[in-house]
Amino acid sequence: MSTFVPHTVLKKTNCAPNKTRQLYLYYFSSRCGNGIMKTTDIEPEKRTLLYEEIADKISISIDEGTFKSGDRIPSIRNLSLQMQVSVNTVREAYALLEDRRVIEARPQSGYYVSARLPDIPNEPDFKKKEFSAKEFSVSELVLQVMRDAHNPELIQFGAAVPDLELLPIAKLTRMLFTESRKHPAESVSYAIPPGCKYLRSQISKHMINAGCMLRPDEIVTTNGGTEAIYLALNAVCKPGDTVVVESPTYFSFLQMLQDLKLRPLEIPVSCVDGISLDALRYVLESTTVNACLVITNFNNPVGVSIPDPKKRELVKLLEQYDVPLIEDDVNGDLSFKDQRPTVAKSYDTTGNILLCSSFSKTLAPGYRVGWIAPGRYQAKVERFKMVSNVASPSPVQLAIAEFLANGGYDHHLRSIRRAYAKKVAFMAEAVGHHFPEGTRITRPEGGNTLWVELPEYVDTVNFYDSAIKNGITIAPGTIFSTTKKFSHYIRLNAAYWFDKNEWAVETLGRIIKGLKR
Repeated sequence: MSTFVPHTVLKKTNCAPNKTRQLYLYYFSSRCGNGIMKTTDIEPEKRTLLYEEIADKISISIDEGTFKSGDRIPSIRNLSLQMQVSVNTVREAYALLEDRRVIEARPQSGYYVSARLPDIPNEPDFKKKEFSAKEFSVSELVLQVMRDAHNPELIQFGAAVPDLELLPIAKLTRMLFTESRKHPAESVSYAIPPGCKYLRSQISKHMINAGCMLRPDEIVTTNGGTEAIYLALNAVCKPGDTVVVESPTYFSFLQMLQDLKLRPLEIPVSCVDGISLDALRYVLESTTVNACLVITNFNNPVGVSIPDPKKRELVKLLEQYDVPLIEDDVNGDLSFKDQRPTVAKSYDTTGNILLCSSFSKTLAPGYRVGWIAPGRYQAKVERFKMVSNVASPSPVQLAIAEFLANGGYDHHLRSIRRAYAKKVAFMAEAVGHHFPEGTRITRPEGGNTLWVELPEYVDTVNFYDSAIKNGITIAPGTIFSTTKKFSHYIRLNAAYWFDKNEWAVETLGRIIKGLKR
């Protein structure tokens, strides 16, 4: 399949090559044989910058097959030495290739060739059509997907569960024991809202990395991120209210909205920069909206993050219409880059944002340790927490707090980020190799899921049944919306990508091709 990334077309001239270009030709011809254009045959009619020439030639070498998807390319320093150009020149070339999505950086690992499938279109489908909230019913298929996620006989490409091999299970187990022994009374007592102070203090320190200054007393601990979202919806909405959600959105959100008798209003998501603010503004001007529920970083299922300027604009827009923002940041720590992204809460000056997160994706899903910073709605959140289940378990809060304080959480994050960056890249490459023509994917820069658009002839509900019969779970696109818009999409859990599981991706590709008959 040809690359989806266009590169600049270079034209012939009689200019003699300089020493740098000769060295470049030597370097890449040693990798390409006779497959790459000769440097003496390549020169733009209009002079280009050296870093642009380097970027263009690397693109050509990738197109020619010298480097394949998932391959590591030379480090910045090595390539600068080989070509006798500055480190900054190579760095700018690599930055340009990242912008073109030809290569991707992986923390503490280097630069790799991106997967070679076409992107899902960047712009959401929004043409000032009428948006409306509506009654709906969550499909039985959602419950089936969740049940299948606990079947050890199946390859778990469906539910977005973490790779257990990447979790610090032994260290957490020791800390659970030692903290319970160190604090015997506290470990068996109710950690009534706002919850374990030790944990809230550590969360407060950690969120500085997200540009968010939170005091421990502004944080309420919860039973996972799901309860945090549930409490937030209870605090700001009443039955019959309208809640803006992304489209597609995490299917568990739709379950909660149905349970609380709330009406979702779906706003399209760009696969590059998240929720469409034009569509949101149009809705706010024409409809009464009671809350907005958004995953700002590494959206599930799409995997996209909202850029900082757009986060700031989102916050101001919702403040203008006095609509509370429920922000889910459960994947925020899983950036493929060294620096995790900021949260919208960092731009909150009025207490209008209820920031929700958990440690289920990074440390221990079974511990069910989450939290919420509910802003001006804190009193309501604490009251609903007390009424619903009094408190979250104390021992696991103490264990997570100790891990944050003394367990090397930042080191653990660097390790798990590298692992997921590779898993996502390798699964995307396998999808590109085994799935039929017409398949397109998103380019997540964090998290552990891939959002895949299949050819339109595929009904992913039927596809799901066939996949299960072959011992593989997937998440059909229909469960991520109240509409039929994503009936030929699937979400794949790259956390369970291993080389030994490539047969499962190949099998899925074979099933899809068979559905066309």
